[in-house]
Amino acid sequence: MTDAQTAPDPRIAVLASCYTSVIHDVMRARGLRNFTLPPRIQPLQAGTVLCGPVFTIEGRMDESADAHATLLEWTGLLSRAPAHHVWISQPHNHTVAQMGELSAETLHRKGVLGCVMDGGLRDAGFIQRLGLPCWRVFHTPRDVVGAWLPTGTDVPIHIDDVLIAPDDWLHGDADGMVRIPGALLDEVIEASVAAMQTENKVRSAILSGMDPQDAYKKFGKF
Repeated sequence: MTDAQTAPDPRIAVLASCYTSVIHDVMRARGLRNFTLPPRIQPLQAGTVLCGPVFTIEGRMDESADAHATLLEWTGLLSRAPAHHVWISQPHNHTVAQMGELSAETLHRKGVLGCVMDGGLRDAGFIQRLGLPCWRVFHTPRDVVGAWLPTGTDVPIHIDDVLIAPDDWLHGDADGMVRIPGALLDEVIEASVAAMQTENKVRSAILSGMDPQDAYKKFGKF
């Protein structure tokens, strides 16, 4: 059985039905901080939702690296990427692309859910047509060959003040992306679903003529 044929975690579908803003509010109410990725990381495909457990990658620029060595290291990353996970990279540069046509097609066929890079992307038109959800900072035709090497996978990484550990999950939509601690995932999903149900009651009350402050006092949410 290939990676793509293995069953995804059923919590992915439940989490995908939630909004990033609701998940944010649930975690904020629990006193959590530093879980929102910076707004420079934007979706390539408008209207896309991306969520799931992470596969973390860290790397560095090395323009003295041998081209063959960089490609061996890069293809090794593709080989290790697990199905039904979100590829998230802290490349420590805004010079070269961290995703392109062949890599995106490989990951897509493996069943990887999508990619998030605090860095660049190339072959944007192809990736849009392919349908692999990608979040990125910039575009460039320059790739990793002879220029960039990975330094770790399945390791904790930082994107600004957000620490992302190997057992964490991500959720992103048009409003941005948040990191969900793996240890709190079930609690956050349950609370987010409940919060959305409460929001629907508030919406119905206001549309029926209830004053918004009265609606807030009644339901405790707005």
